[in-house]
Amino acid sequence: MKYLWAPWRMDYILERKKRGCFLCKKLKEKKNKKNLILYQGGYAFVVMNKYPYTNGHLMVVPKRHCLHLEQLEEEELKELFALMKTSTQVLKANLHPDGFNIGMNIGKVGGAGEDHLHLHIVPRWAGDTNFMPVIGETKIIPEYLENTYQKLHSTFMDLLQKKGI
Repeated sequence: MKYLWAPWRMDYILERKKRGCFLCKKLKEKKNKKNLILYQGGYAFVVMNKYPYTNGHLMVVPKRHCLHLEQLEEEELKELFALMKTSTQVLKANLHPDGFNIGMNIGKVGGAGEDHLHLHIVPRWAGDTNFMPVIGETKIIPEYLENTYQKLHSTFMDLLQKKGI
């Protein structure tokens, strides 16, 4: 059996949790840059993960609070997956990953830390698991979140404008 160790996420695990859904709260605050929200559509939004597994780790989230995929209306589902596609294009243009891990953790037992459905997009590079996380239990995120935000946000706006969105 192999194990995936992510000790750099301990800050998130030990963080005092506030009541209510943090995704809904961040959306209502209308502070996109502060909350690392890259884009808001009519039914879904894209936000950077504050405790990323890798540089550029994004989440695509329905605006409406729901836990199960089958609860989504067709418009919500369509936009969720359209934003997933756009997000991979934005990440490719800026960070040049060699691949992606894309998935959903649904329900507490499924690994979801929040009762709000969301999709993870984790860029991956050849050789991104090296001795630092394996031996040193340290993950290197090579850029400040705010700097990555600026790059990705600009590309989101340019790409969506070209698509007429």
